Parts: sequence; C-alpha cells; structure tokens
Amino acid sequence: QVQLVESGGGLVQAGGSLALSCAASGRTASASAMGWFRQAPGKEREFVAAISWSGGSTYYADSVKGRFTISRDIAKNTVFLQMNSLEPEDTAVYYCAADLTSRLRVVPDEYDYWGQGTQVTVSS
Repeated sequence: QVQLVESGGGLVQAGGSLALSCAASGRTASASAMGWFRQAPGKEREFVAAISWSGGSTYYADSVKGRFTISRDIAKNTVFLQMNSLEPEDTAVYYCAADLTSRLRVVPDEYDYWGQGTQVTVSS
C-alpha cells in the first residue's frame, strides 16, 4: 500500500507561481515512479508530469513544458511540482499518483495509487 497526500494548492494570479508537494508513505513508495495529473470541471483527468523513482528521468505534457518542474526528495519520500507562469487554463484539481512499475506513464489508469487532490485556481 502507498498513501499519498498532496498540499500546496491555492489561488494565484495569472503569471504567478505555486509549488505543490506530495508526501508518500508505504513500503514501496520510494520505488515508485510518480506522476502529477490534473482535472478541470467537466474535463477528463490529464497528465501533467512524471518522474522516475531515482529522479533521474522526467517527462512533461507539452502544455506545461518549460513552465512546470517535477522533482523528488527520495530521503523524504516527497514529490514536488513547481509551477511558474501560471495561466487560467491551469486551473484544476491536481493529483499525484504512484506507479509501482516505476515507468513514466501518461495514462491515469496505469497508476496504482492516488492522492486526494489539491485545488489550484489561477485568476486572470
């Protein structure tokens, strides 16, 4: 079992920044690849970014490339999503997820565990 708890969401003006955190616990948490997804009202959950268990490999959705950065602190079992140059289109509930196969996947159904989500709202 892996438990995931997100934090750091909030309200920010367009052009601003937010940093999300995802604290993972459980026996296999440190061996998992981790991903961030988001879901806006009326839309499907979409991939944002993923990072390998070692932190050595990352992958981003085109819509956030160059603006968002995913990283992890292995010792603290925590994954971060630094979001810069935020746009109103980034408004969504952001979820972190763990993939026990440790692959950088972009499909939500391929992840094994999910956090409860944290709201990010970007005003124009």
